[in-house]
Amino acid sequence: MVKLTFYGGVGEIGGNKILLEDGDCRIFLDFGVSFSRRSKYFEEFLPPRTANGIGDFLATNLIPDIRGVYREDLLVHLGRKPEEPEISGVILSHAHADHANYISFLHEDIPVYCGKTCKAVLDAVNEQSRRNIENEIVDFKRRPIIPGKRDEPIKRKFVLFRTGDKLLIDSVEIEPVHVDHSVPGAYGFIIYTSEGAVVYTGDFRMHGTNPELTIDFIEKAKEAKPIAMITEGTRIHERKGDESEEKVYIKAKAELEKARGLSVIDFNFKDVDRVRTFYRIAREMDKFLVISFKHACFLERYHRDEKLDVPDSRDDHILLLKPKMRTGTYADYDYMSEPYIKSRLNYPNIITAEEISKKPENYIVVLNYWYFTTLIDLKPEKGIYIHSLSEPFNEEMEISFERMMEWLKLFNLKYVHAHCSGHAYGDDIISMINEIKPKEVYPIHTERPDMFANLSTKTIQVEENKTYRIGG
Repeated sequence: MVKLTFYGGVGEIGGNKILLEDGDCRIFLDFGVSFSRRSKYFEEFLPPRTANGIGDFLATNLIPDIRGVYREDLLVHLGRKPEEPEISGVILSHAHADHANYISFLHEDIPVYCGKTCKAVLDAVNEQSRRNIENEIVDFKRRPIIPGKRDEPIKRKFVLFRTGDKLLIDSVEIEPVHVDHSVPGAYGFIIYTSEGAVVYTGDFRMHGTNPELTIDFIEKAKEAKPIAMITEGTRIHERKGDESEEKVYIKAKAELEKARGLSVIDFNFKDVDRVRTFYRIAREMDKFLVISFKHACFLERYHRDEKLDVPDSRDDHILLLKPKMRTGTYADYDYMSEPYIKSRLNYPNIITAEEISKKPENYIVVLNYWYFTTLIDLKPEKGIYIHSLSEPFNEEMEISFERMMEWLKLFNLKYVHAHCSGHAYGDDIISMINEIKPKEVYPIHTERPDMFANLSTKTIQVEENKTYRIGG
């Protein structure tokens, strides 16, 4: 008997946590954080209590309360007895937090299966992130953490793959196939169960720079004649448009060429396509692309993979922005003490905000919203700001967006939006389903599952925590 239970991603964008059971084999497809649900209860100044272990996460249903899943230290910290793992593994589709981050809570003996490039992205995040109970995917420290005691972090077990590899977990064979998404190393999966093939799309698109990857996945999924397909539907309500990475390049370059003064841009450095786009613009305009030390963690790992075709962080057209050191009586944190910064302070291409402010027209600075106080040092009067991220889609993002606009007004920065989504249009999702022809469709990762109701294929309107028997 094959069963599916959905513990996340139901009626929401992200938060995927899907349990597939086939006999004694129990596999989770992703184990991500639900940002929409988390924001209902927590915010920056009202975070989950780490002193309560995973108690706050269980109480607010951010993670399911099921046996044989969680770390022993977190269970003991909560006052429960340790449990032997009852999960055979987690199949991770890609490195975005809404699919990956709550792997942080899982038992150390539960292996994580992911693409090689996906692991490189996770390693980059791990290198430059301050340790947090919600961000311990690659390794973790046992709780409680005792100040002054230097315990080595416990590394998780990762099994890495590329397209063409086959995975065998207990009696279940899994075929990972690359898809195009806004982060490298994204995969969909064909899972060969005792009842027939089950397809899981992960997140995908057809309008990106590598649509042939998604086409490969569709062809292989079609050949498998699946009895069920679990598909994302982020943009199921949107008709086909004409966005593309090339349009991002054309619009951004045109705006940057017109700009006078400093150029500031913001995009997710997990998006390799966007890295290449703005690096290309910087070279063509004979400007320096200024990145942070955090960005360097990503860029150096991308550079090691020849397939990604990105420059090294010490490239002639790239500079690293040196953080401003906090010293004195009121210093709450010294950025310069961070290992990922200290290990790169000998790089020859480091620049300060003060140096940039003297000849701002020579630079394109990548600056994340959360570091907008750096604008005070950059002094970018009457420059341009290109927002190359998704438009705000929830109340919390709206508030941040309004605050961001106040910063731009403060420095007379022109606001421009230029972005290409990582998710497929509704028309492309429907076309994919019609091409693969699964017997049943389970739509997740969408706020509009009702838009799947008129398909010729049987569609299951998924309910959270409900178990569905497939095949047989």
